[in-house]
Amino acid sequence: MTDETTGTAAPTPDQQAPQPQIRIRNQYIKDVSFENIAAQKGVVPASPPQVRVGVNLDAKKVGDSEIYEVVLTLKINAESDEKPVFLMELDYAGMFEISNVPAAQMHPFLLIQCPTMIFPFARRIVSDMTRDGGFPPVNVDPIDFMALYRNELLRRQQAQKASEGNSGTA
Repeated sequence: MTDETTGTAAPTPDQQAPQPQIRIRNQYIKDVSFENIAAQKGVVPASPPQVRVGVNLDAKKVGDSEIYEVVLTLKINAESDEKPVFLMELDYAGMFEISNVPAAQMHPFLLIQCPTMIFPFARRIVSDMTRDGGFPPVNVDPIDFMALYRNELLRRQQAQKASEGNSGTA
């Protein structure tokens, strides 16, 4: 009795495609501002402020290398009784060395994986700054960057369809 198999052999590790590599080269505060509007007006909020957090992402290649700068922008607005209490804006950036990522996957990689890696540091800065500004620390909820990316793609597709529909009418 003999055991025979047909077909191709499983690829050896040398034959497999190289795995994506990512290295954080640096991370830093690119820009930050905190305005304590209530204190400037001499007002003490009667109730705890309602906090809204806005998120924006940007990524760009740095030169001809495999280095990319990814910027996570968090904009925090706090209001009490519909009056502004404080405003904070943080641009937190990371320099990433990325290799072995196919070109078709680079855009989502930059706007999902990279922000996920730097978010905890940006979150800490927001918490510390709001506390140091005289308010309870704002602990930004975890962000689903994949959902954010998908929603942005959907929004762009809908905007493109709307503009194509409008351009056909005279």
